[in-house]
Order: sequence, then C-alpha cells, then structure tokens
Amino acid sequence: MTIQWNRLLLCVVLAGLTSAWAMAQDTDAKSKGEVRSMTGCLTQSHSGNEYLLTTQDGSTWEIHGNNSVDLASQVNHTVEVQGVVSHEKMHNMKEDAKDAAKDSGMKKSNTEHGHLKVTNSRAVADTCQ
Repeated sequence: MTIQWNRLLLCVVLAGLTSAWAMAQDTDAKSKGEVRSMTGCLTQSHSGNEYLLTTQDGSTWEIHGNNSVDLASQVNHTVEVQGVVSHEKMHNMKEDAKDAAKDSGMKKSNTEHGHLKVTNSRAVADTCQ
C-alpha cells in the first residue's frame, strides 16, 4: 500500500513540475511578441506599399505601409520604428527553431526575419549606413 501512495505522490509532483515548466515557456513567448523598437535602414520593395527594414545586426523585417505611419518619406533613411510582430506565435516558433540550430552549431548567424506592424516611426539619419 505504501508503494502505491509513493507512486501517486510522484505523479502529482511530476504533474506540478510539468505545469510550472509549461507556464515558464509561455512567459518567454509573450516577451517576444510585445511592442518592439528597432533601428535600421528602410528600403521600399517592388510593390508600392511594402518596405524592408534591415537592422544593424542584419535582421530583416517586412513592413506593409498603413495610413497611420508615413514610411514613404523615410525610404533610404536610417529610421527607428516601433511595432508588433505579425503572426506572433508562428514567428516565435520559427525563431526558437533558429536559436536551437545556432546553439547546436548548425547555423552560424542568428539574425531574425519577420513581419512587423509599425505603429510609430521616426528618421534617425538622412542616409543608410
């Protein structure tokens, strides 16, 4: 009878630890999806309302223009933008896989690529460096 109680207690402890670990994983994912601020070179894609931001670490962000932020006047400038990652869960899963590949030595760089919904932008310099 004592062995059964020990097994039950072990199962309860394992379930509690698994739940705590899962909660910690969710906390990490949320921090990636909050409002981000980044600086880089803004260029315009072939389509009229699509832009590409290349940050100083080599990460690239696709941005679709919207009426609330004037990106057209900041093309080929160094800009600081603030915004939220589009498709946050898929983006975070992709970035986690890239982190694992870098950690295991399969990949040398760990630059990020994603889609950003820009809420604010300002020019930092008149040229890209």
